[in-house]
Amino acid sequence: MNYWLMKSEPITYGIGHLEKEKQCIWDGVRNYQARNFLRMMQVGDLAFFYHSNTQPPGIVGLMKIIESNLDDPSQFDHNSRYYDPSSNPQNPRWQTVRVELVEIFSSMITLEKLKQNFTQDKLMVIKKGNRLSVTPVEQEIAQVILSWRS
Repeated sequence: MNYWLMKSEPITYGIGHLEKEKQCIWDGVRNYQARNFLRMMQVGDLAFFYHSNTQPPGIVGLMKIIESNLDDPSQFDHNSRYYDPSSNPQNPRWQTVRVELVEIFSSMITLEKLKQNFTQDKLMVIKKGNRLSVTPVEQEIAQVILSWRS
């Protein structure tokens, strides 16, 4: 099993949305490196749900990958802000995964706490200038983070 960190702005799609829906397609990722990480995900992998662009930012829960290598439907939706006219159903450019909620943490694991405990070469989310919405998390780092949940 692999671990991942997936960012979303809580105003756009927060952990509360996932709690209500139970599962969702993680659509709208339009960065090639993040897309490549999505392509690497496998059913059963776990992902930390990270609230970004909020004060404070941080990890708020845990999700499980329940389907992988899905074509992101928003790339074909003319009404979506993620529509990509260069992509077509015969050769889709953007893939994604379906996730389901595993757990909401009772308190956020803040970016500040992550910075205090890990170096930027060990956890990509704390690297200055990193804007990737999907990143891998090493198993040993994931175990430490999981031990902090309350």
